[in-house]
Amino acid sequence: MEEQPLVSYKNVSINQQGLGILCDIDFELHKGEFVYIIGKVGSGKSTFLKTIYGELDVCEGEAWVLGYNMRTIKYKNIAPLRRKLGIVFQDFQLLTDRTVYENLAFVLKATGWKNRAEIDERINEVLEQVGMSNKGYKMPNELSGGEQQRIVIARAILNKPEIILADEPTGNLDVETGCRIVELLREICSQGSAIIMTTHNLNLLSEYPGEVFRCENHRMVKISS
Repeated sequence: MEEQPLVSYKNVSINQQGLGILCDIDFELHKGEFVYIIGKVGSGKSTFLKTIYGELDVCEGEAWVLGYNMRTIKYKNIAPLRRKLGIVFQDFQLLTDRTVYENLAFVLKATGWKNRAEIDERINEVLEQVGMSNKGYKMPNELSGGEQQRIVIARAILNKPEIILADEPTGNLDVETGCRIVELLREICSQGSAIIMTTHNLNLLSEYPGEVFRCENHRMVKISS
């Protein structure tokens, strides 16, 4: 029996503030896939991601994410959906008044973790996985941009998500640091999470191949796999 896609969009249209951003989207994401979405600023890359985590409504077509119908999803189901997703933002969005450890513990407690020993163990695991095992006591402003992005990735994988959405994760980083971040994401992908990454850095595509979709002229079209 064929495995169901994690994300399945058919003839999907997306509006934002009354404007048509993307239309006629056909898109599928399966376990372990690494997908790039490219396109100019304002072409709809981030808008597309927002529909996957329920920030924006899908106004036409069929849209399923991890078994949830995104056309009819109820507000009470948005939080359970997001617990199955990891989101990596370009601008980090770390809590600046808390240490790295406290940032990660906050997410675990907010998603139902209560046992202190289990919280400690999981935080240590993800920090080691992203190469930051000795940084738990640091404040975000004591870290470089690349280190902060590693913490953001650690935060995204805390609950072992089936899908990671990475929105321009290398956008604020120098080339070398950006490459290391993509290598880290690909390593996480190889362990089972599917990843959708938006980027305007086309050099990454040749160095770290994956499926590629381009947002252009209100369409999102597959250009390679």
